[in-house]
Amino acid sequence: MRKNVIYNMVLLWTIVSGSVMYAQTVKGVVSDSSGPLPQVNVAVKGTAINTATDFDGNYTINNVDSNAVLVFSYIGFLTKEIAVKGNTVINVVLVEDSQKLEEVVVVGYTSQKKASITGAVSTVDLADLSKTRVVDVAQALQGQVAGVFVAANTGAPGDGIKLRIRGEGTLGKNDVLYVIDGVPTRDISFLNQSDIKSMSVLKDAAAGAIYGSRAASGVVLITTKSGLKGRSSFDVDMYSGIHFATNLPKMLNTDQYLTVKDQAWHNTAGNAASAISPYAADRSRTDLANTDWQDELFTTGISKNFQVSASGGSENVQYLISGGYFGHDGIVVEDNDQFERFNFRSNVNADISDRFKVGTNLQISYAKQDKLSSSGDVPGVIRHALIRPPVLGVYKDVSDPTYTESNPYTDLPFYTGPNDGWSKIYEYTSNPIAIVHFTDDKRNTFQTFGNLYGEYALLRDKTLKFKSNLGVDIKFSHNKNFASNFGDANINDPSNQYYGLGRNNRPNGLDENRGQEMTFTFTNTLNYIKTFKELHSINALLGMENISSKAAAMGGSRQNFDNTTDPFRYLDYGSTTNAYSSGSASNWSLLSYFASGTYGYDNKYFASATMRADASSRFGPNNKWGYFPSVSAGWVVSQEDFMKKSDWISNLKLRASWGEAGNQELPNNAYETLVSSTGGVVNVVRYGNPDLKWETTTQTNFGVDLGILNNKLSFTADYFTKTTDDILLTVGLPAVSVGVIERTFVNAGEVNNKGLEFGVNFQNNDNEFKYGINANIATLTNRVNKLHEFVKNITDDFTHTKTETGQPISSYYGYQFDGIYQNSAEVSTHLFSNANATQPGDIKFKDLNSDGQINADDRTFIGNPIPKVTYGVNFNASYKNFDISFLLQGVEGVDRYNDLKQILNYDSRPFNSTTAVLDSWNGEGTSNTTPRVTFNNNGGGNVSSVFVEDASYLRLKNLEIGYTFNKTVLGIKDMRLYASGQNLFTITDYTGLDPESTSLIDKGTYPQSQSFIFGVRVKL
Repeated sequence: MRKNVIYNMVLLWTIVSGSVMYAQTVKGVVSDSSGPLPQVNVAVKGTAINTATDFDGNYTINNVDSNAVLVFSYIGFLTKEIAVKGNTVINVVLVEDSQKLEEVVVVGYTSQKKASITGAVSTVDLADLSKTRVVDVAQALQGQVAGVFVAANTGAPGDGIKLRIRGEGTLGKNDVLYVIDGVPTRDISFLNQSDIKSMSVLKDAAAGAIYGSRAASGVVLITTKSGLKGRSSFDVDMYSGIHFATNLPKMLNTDQYLTVKDQAWHNTAGNAASAISPYAADRSRTDLANTDWQDELFTTGISKNFQVSASGGSENVQYLISGGYFGHDGIVVEDNDQFERFNFRSNVNADISDRFKVGTNLQISYAKQDKLSSSGDVPGVIRHALIRPPVLGVYKDVSDPTYTESNPYTDLPFYTGPNDGWSKIYEYTSNPIAIVHFTDDKRNTFQTFGNLYGEYALLRDKTLKFKSNLGVDIKFSHNKNFASNFGDANINDPSNQYYGLGRNNRPNGLDENRGQEMTFTFTNTLNYIKTFKELHSINALLGMENISSKAAAMGGSRQNFDNTTDPFRYLDYGSTTNAYSSGSASNWSLLSYFASGTYGYDNKYFASATMRADASSRFGPNNKWGYFPSVSAGWVVSQEDFMKKSDWISNLKLRASWGEAGNQELPNNAYETLVSSTGGVVNVVRYGNPDLKWETTTQTNFGVDLGILNNKLSFTADYFTKTTDDILLTVGLPAVSVGVIERTFVNAGEVNNKGLEFGVNFQNNDNEFKYGINANIATLTNRVNKLHEFVKNITDDFTHTKTETGQPISSYYGYQFDGIYQNSAEVSTHLFSNANATQPGDIKFKDLNSDGQINADDRTFIGNPIPKVTYGVNFNASYKNFDISFLLQGVEGVDRYNDLKQILNYDSRPFNSTTAVLDSWNGEGTSNTTPRVTFNNNGGGNVSSVFVEDASYLRLKNLEIGYTFNKTVLGIKDMRLYASGQNLFTITDYTGLDPESTSLIDKGTYPQSQSFIFGVRVKL
């Protein structure tokens, strides 16, 4: 008996010791074709031993038998089993399943499985994103995500992008917050599109509240690419494109112009019907030109792009180094509308130990822009190309006494000198080619952006991690604008100090300024991710963040430069008379504490909550802190037992969320009283408001996610309502009591946005011909609910807009067009109280108060500049080595005030016009849309609905065809040739140059160009 006991004990010890001897620790990295995969489940087959990969795809699993089999599973990818066979390092590359789900999504300061997300978060398909070929990454989101409106401000190289998430939420700044590798910024124009790994759009407050005071307008999270363990790659992407101006208006030629102006002269009061107009008399002139000013101004633009990156890594160190150049010479003649950008990025991650890692991601960029007036702003290059009469040539005749080699351009019409003047019957527009030639406005920006981080796993199973991240955003700018004097010298008084100088930029001058801005972000987080008994999952986060920003600027200007050649275009060479200098500095800081937690049960039920507290230096001591909570919940109905029989439904999830976010975008120290001192007398410049507090945006969201046919077809829908209150406004105090001082900031007003968002995706990769469709559409209703009691409305006379309770923000305000008066009886019947010299053929406006006259009391709201519907359709397909894709994008229910239409076809001055005036009213019944041509007021000078046009459009933004060579060809990993077309066609009723323009008033916008791009991408 005793021998048996001893024998059994020895046998048990042998078995246990053998198991321990052959048990081992296995680690590695799990990735797909694009990079590391976080939260992949790694399990020992047949046991309860399991773990999950971290954010960088790393995993470590203990007590693994040398003969065990590891199972790697991840929704959206084929499960993979690998025998250990005594290996301690096993790296795995998973292959996407036909459903192609982006299962793990980067959210606030961490990542989550897509199934556990309960807020409105959208991820962007980077395969579609990479084919947009845009210089500004923000524009690549156009048409990609429901509820995200993106438009180019203008088509000029280097001009900005407008991006709005779920509408205009405030009366101040509505810019979204971008977070790049944990570093926040409001501008991503410096970012290289080729460096992006993933993008997530946080649309509702439940998703964005973790960013607190800066998240009211939505958040876009961007993760850049990094190197992979054991995989080296050298990538080259280069392309070149040509660009053209399209959809240009048809203008009058010289014969048509003289005919129309002759008719206008005869329709003008005081001119005898039998008299010969000066326009008819000028037909016999031999010096009339027939200039197509658009043809003279626009040319073929050229763009070029070259990007190169090298990446790779060992078990402990991974790296990525990239560099790039982008250049674009625009569609205007000469080289004064160029943009260039140089990028360099270095990304290094190192595992110091099994639990401690550090890394840095640093980008340096340099951008320079030759700036032209691109929005109809002074000096209005595009505007003058349209209104300048065709009878004037581009260049003066060399025999002209005012001709010079340095300034050969025509200016004032048929100018003969200061004493004889010019032919005023052709108005005094400017020569757009001369404007371009003499423009010298250079903008330069040098920027350093990046982060340095350290991460330590406090527990052996790496479920609890502490991360410290230091972000930097340092920007230096230098702008230099030399305004050359040019044009005809029209002063005839020799005693005038400017006698003999041209009328443009008189006298010449230089404005130069330099600025710097430094923002440092220091973030510390503690993140706990754990799954218990395969039923309970927890993702908890605690953190603090400190942001400090300092900015400084200095500038100066001088005039009357005797020598205007490039070596002398510096401040020292200008006159000290009227010299000007300036300097300023500002700073702000933000201290934040935040927490978030997501709990999941059995992969069916999920609940999340966040809280953030922000203290901003921009608010006074009474309300320095703002608090921003959110809660959300999700139910994965498809995991329930009663859904098992509905096997055609792959995924069905219901979501609901509520949360608050804030806005601190107001001037520094706005809560303080400003004073000035003159001669010992202290004067108030602006009264402060120590009770200023945060704007708060409260948002409620209900959503559903549906996937069928093994997630080949997926559908998402959301309804949201978003209300911003305590809006920061300025209130003017009565001048009779306090004198004229600056307006005081107050919290007042409320704006609401609500809408529906839908997205659908279908992907079929079952056959050799693979294809997919991704479409989205969103509706939006914007309303101002209230303003301050002393601010009944906010009127902008320049844009002809008014913000008032019950209307969308910045709605157009003016008279309602009601056709054309056809006869005198109509005039007397309609204007029975005050005809005010109105003639048949003039514009008829609606008499809204029925008092028989048209005055300011008849004005009303006549248009909405905020799109009611936005949509996009992506299509992609491939067959063997060929692929094709296109993107359709559009908006509906948006208006734009076409000021260019007003000055071209309705103005009473002798500018050029479009051919639409050939069908203007010329007798009863001839037209009920375009008034008679005349040099008198015909109603066209009034702000009215006839100039508010429907700017809805459908545009083919991108079409690309590519061919990928087999890997054995040329001995390289991958090579793809592609040809791309952008803005190939646009369907719109808008008569301006570009319906996509974001300006409230279109005075002649630099249009987006039609582009054809040819490129190659190579992986070595």
